[in-house]
Amino acid sequence: MAQTIQQQLVYYTKQAVKELYGADMPENQIALQETRKEFDGQITIVVFPITRFSKKAPEATGTEIGVYLQQRIPEMTAFGTIKGFLNISLSDSYWISLFSTQIVQEGFGIFPANGRKLMVEYSSPNTNKPLHLGHIRNNLLGHSVSEILKAYGYDVIKANLVNDRGIHICKSMLAWQRWGNGETPSSSGLKGDHLVGKYYVVFDKEYKKEINELKAQGQSEDEAKKNAPIIREAQRMLQKWEAGDQEVITLWKTMNGWVYAGFEQTYGRLGVRFDRYYYESDTYLLGKDIIQEGLDKGVFFKKEDNSIWIDLTNEGLDEKLVLRGDGTSVYITQDLGTAQLKYDDFGMDESIYVVGNEQDYHFKVLFLILKKLGKPWANGLYHLSYGMVDLPTGKMKSREGTVVDADDLMDEMTDTARRRTEELGKTEGLSEDEKAQLYHMIGMGALKYFLLKVEPKKRLLFDPNESIDFQGHTGPFIQYTHARIKSVLSKGAFTDSLPLLSPPSLAPSERDLIQVLGNYPMIIEASAKEFSPAQLANYVYEVAKQYNKFYHEESITKAEDAEVRNFRLYLSETTARTIAKGMGLLGVEVPERM
Repeated sequence: MAQTIQQQLVYYTKQAVKELYGADMPENQIALQETRKEFDGQITIVVFPITRFSKKAPEATGTEIGVYLQQRIPEMTAFGTIKGFLNISLSDSYWISLFSTQIVQEGFGIFPANGRKLMVEYSSPNTNKPLHLGHIRNNLLGHSVSEILKAYGYDVIKANLVNDRGIHICKSMLAWQRWGNGETPSSSGLKGDHLVGKYYVVFDKEYKKEINELKAQGQSEDEAKKNAPIIREAQRMLQKWEAGDQEVITLWKTMNGWVYAGFEQTYGRLGVRFDRYYYESDTYLLGKDIIQEGLDKGVFFKKEDNSIWIDLTNEGLDEKLVLRGDGTSVYITQDLGTAQLKYDDFGMDESIYVVGNEQDYHFKVLFLILKKLGKPWANGLYHLSYGMVDLPTGKMKSREGTVVDADDLMDEMTDTARRRTEELGKTEGLSEDEKAQLYHMIGMGALKYFLLKVEPKKRLLFDPNESIDFQGHTGPFIQYTHARIKSVLSKGAFTDSLPLLSPPSLAPSERDLIQVLGNYPMIIEASAKEFSPAQLANYVYEVAKQYNKFYHEESITKAEDAEVRNFRLYLSETTARTIAKGMGLLGVEVPERM
């Protein structure tokens, strides 16, 4: 297989260091980057690491390396050294050949199957309330990372561990029993998850009321929280559930069924899906065998009250409880068991947990315990930690009923997209159904892109109004660019049978567009290796921005020379395809026309 220009530059730079300075420079220390736009050139070699071998100033070193490379790489037409950067210009014929023989091909950027299986676990909702804005970021990250990893050649399993048991759902169940009057999703007109969430809020209000009454009678806040009659009743309901009480189990199944139906509607609107569901009600007793295994191996130790612990102080952590003295599980117990269950089910090479950064410590402990237990698959575990999502109005508080509901937010995004699109007059010639589809596509594209363009670890401020902007760093700008290209291709009567001809030379904006399109495989690889949709999101924006520069500077359909016109139409079609592929991996649809 022929070397890429980047591989040639690295190879010959290494040779130059050896021949000019008598030193062996490791290839991984030779850094390439794109040339900054204010300088001539397309590829830059960072000279500073080479100066320790040359013992010369960066400018002199760069010039000597540049001369050496130009004598050996025919595609290199010029170079210039600015401070510690060697900027290299490549011939138009190189970029034209690269586009015509590689980039334009349908299979460009598609990686073959790598034979590795990977699970991405995301969403993990509680069944006592609807999905909210934080869940949206979780779901979008999980879905997009899964799709990017598929594109990179992995066999991916999308899993959802549903938190369907515990005191939280008992709170909603008890409130519905007391104040629901038999209300159902059908009788109320509410989605099932919204109905159950309504009673979670009702419980919380009544709980606070009882706490205040007990405090007025002289109890401390901690005492009042423990002694409030309604929380004690919820705890008794949980005990009945764990004892298999038929009446409680029947109510639990009914209300969880309402929630699942509601979740599926929300997942459908978000465009996410799962290959496998796990339920905490099935897994919460798992892990006790692993605890015994750890005791037998001396990984865990038992205290006088029979509770079982692990000492992680040598790893900079602390002692961690893994099983209570009465033999009941804690979260880490069931997480150990569920991790084993998932591996037993699928035998995957790697497993990614998409969970907020408030659980960073928990996953450090979980992964470390599994490694100490000698699980061979433990080295393939990864916590994709992400930051909180804030709104301009402040942090979300679900228990107070002020949570930013996912369904309401999606409705708002679609409505805002409708208003913005109509104001700009971008719906001419569309039927009412087509308009409705377009508004949904733009609204969801704005939401998804805004949440995914930020690196997962960063906390972000989501402004719905800022996200729907047809000129900014937004999903709608990229969507509009795709529609614009489709319009150009229609005007140019582009078909696959059009001959792809080579122009005599390239305009600067054409060359820059070809260069950014050529980066697509590298971006997919980097996004997959770092589990970061943000890299891909920002790349697609660069593609759209570069195309618009090309569109405004050069004539496409009215170009006088046939080879120039055809080449630019192919360049446009490939750009549209790259945008559609990239946005598709982010879960964002792009319109054919606007």
